[in-house]
Order: sequence, then structure tokens, then C-alpha cells
Amino acid sequence: MRLLKTISMAALAGLAVISTASAYTVDPITRQPLEMTEDGRIMATPIPREEVAYTGKYAPGTIVVDTNEKRLYFVLPNGRAMKYGVGVGRPGFSWAGQKNITRKAEWPGWTPPPQMLKRRPDLPRHMPGGEGNPLGARAMYLGSSLYRIHGSNEPETIGQAVSSGCIRMLNEDVMDLYERVKIGTRVVVTR
Repeated sequence: MRLLKTISMAALAGLAVISTASAYTVDPITRQPLEMTEDGRIMATPIPREEVAYTGKYAPGTIVVDTNEKRLYFVLPNGRAMKYGVGVGRPGFSWAGQKNITRKAEWPGWTPPPQMLKRRPDLPRHMPGGEGNPLGARAMYLGSSLYRIHGSNEPETIGQAVSSGCIRMLNEDVMDLYERVKIGTRVVVTR
């Protein structure tokens, strides 16, 4: 039996390793086989956007982020919701509460906040919007906080807890959500 290449513990967190004639891993969320890149990194299985039944307590038009499940629900009328996979805050950066969308931007520029620059002085002081920008294709700003719901230039992080508190989405998913919401939309983040 072949052994998997060495993978960082962070990448392996939550993944089950299955032994067969050739070893592979299974995504704990989608239960789909994962592939390995040539350099030994796990390639994440895309989390499909889908319309689902919704029996929660929030009104249509509300965004509900379940950080444990790593899913975002946009509540629709008639007991339905759009469900998206998201990346959430890593340990020490997760949060819960209620905010409202106070601003929306397409292909936003990114200026790391002072707290982030203190942790990561190697970051650029500003990055214009575009495909290489960490905020991705769209951003929805949450109240007066530093948090946003935004796209990502790292799609492999969707379904993981790796951000500094922002809610990350695939660019195609954040573009879909962006068109559905307006300024003032209520956002509820749960743990």
C-alpha cells in the first residue's frame, strides 16, 4: 500500500484517510474523494451552491452563516434558502453576532488593517482589485467592523476555518449572493 505524501497537520485536520490499493482522502463535508496535487497538497472538492429547504427562524432576505457547518444560507420565501459553502475565521478569529451589510463593492481593493499588518508585516499596504486580490470578485461590508463577506483568490480554503474572521466564498458564489442582497441586509453569524 502506498503512503500519502506528508501533509501539514492543518491540511489534514478533519479529513479521514481511507486505505485501499492506493491511498486517498475523503472530504469530511461533501464525503467526496479528494485528489492530491504533485506537491502533496490536498485539492478541495467544490461545495455546490444549491437551493434547499429552510426551517430556521430567520425571515426571507436574511443571511445566516453557520460557522460550525461552514455554510451560508440566504433565506428565501416559502421555506427555502440558497446554501453556499464558505471559509470562516480560524481559531482565535471566529466570531458570532448580527451585522448589516453597509456597503457593497465589485472587484474591491484591499488594504490590510493595522492588526493584520502587525501579524504579517510582509503584506502589501494596498492591493488594487482584480483576480489576485484576496477579496475576490465582490465584497459586502458588515457594519463598521473589519469583517466582510467576500470572494477569494484561494478557492481551496472554502469549507475551512482559515480566515481572520471574514466569510470567504467562491467568486462565482459571492457574485450570485451579491446580486440577491441589498444594503441593509441582516447578517446573522452563529457558532
